[in-house]
Amino acid sequence: MNYPETVKDRILIADENVRGYICSLEPDLPEDIAEIEKKALTDGVPIIKKDAGQFLRYVIKDTAPESILEIGTAVGFSASLMNYWSDKEVRITTLEKMQERISEAKANFEKLGISGRIRLIEGDAAENLEKLCEEGTYYDFVFLDAAKAQYGIYFESIKKLTKKGSVILTDNILQEGSVAQSKFSVTRRDRTIHKRMREYIKTVFDDKCFVSTIVPIGDGMLLTKKVRDND
Repeated sequence: MNYPETVKDRILIADENVRGYICSLEPDLPEDIAEIEKKALTDGVPIIKKDAGQFLRYVIKDTAPESILEIGTAVGFSASLMNYWSDKEVRITTLEKMQERISEAKANFEKLGISGRIRLIEGDAAENLEKLCEEGTYYDFVFLDAAKAQYGIYFESIKKLTKKGSVILTDNILQEGSVAQSKFSVTRRDRTIHKRMREYIKTVFDDKCFVSTIVPIGDGMLLTKKVRDND
């Protein structure tokens, strides 16, 4: 992929040879999941980047979750990946509000034969997260890849939906590197998301119930583990 010069200076791994090498190490996907990826890229649907997906695979294999919460289904690509990578039968709950993507995700899950293992909840993520909190369910693994400006709001519910040992992986955390810059270096229209993303990162790092690190792969991933239950 060729980036404009103004973006190339900000992306995390500017050398395309390095990115290409990292992606080349990832095993080929099954044909049916690869088709979902191909169509999403053709349609301009934002899905997890290949190198970030490689890290997601590692985390899934390492943590071996029995229950997964995904915030941001899109067309079901990452949920399909997590189901495929799981060594045991996993329960996945995924949230999405865009009706067009919901319909496509359902169709994709049906084609893959995994509809029975995935609970797709439609509607506003913040509202549905509150409802999940009322159910009293805990998740071993949470993958957050939704409306970036709402990460801080989602985190308040995620804290209640996780227990000691749970892992959270947040995608697109560095915003092509702009999150590390002064708010005055980003365009005025991007300052709100810049501010909220920095606030989210600080909130997660400061929370004594969690230990976190940022992995500079893809567009930045925040890996967080719950080390003690809520105070």
